[in-house]
Amino acid sequence: MTQRRPSLPLVAAWLGLLGLLALTVTMAYVPLGAANAVVALSIGITKAALVAAIFMELRHRDALALLFAGAGLFWLGILLWLGLMDFLTRT
Repeated sequence: MTQRRPSLPLVAAWLGLLGLLALTVTMAYVPLGAANAVVALSIGITKAALVAAIFMELRHRDALALLFAGAGLFWLGILLWLGLMDFLTRT
């Protein structure tokens, strides 16, 4: 049985995710004050975009698949917003 080598975009995405992981760990020890959350969210969004584009292959899909992926993100936003409202309204 022959083994296939992974394609270059998969390896590049994997290396990119490893680099972003190292950046996340490094930034956890750097005191940036309020900018810490912004940097962490930016890194997280970049990781999610890499996974969606490369591993989920959304960059090669049609508009309907992108619409459903966007609907999933919208639903996640609703759930996070509702959870945050519960947290913020407690005394």
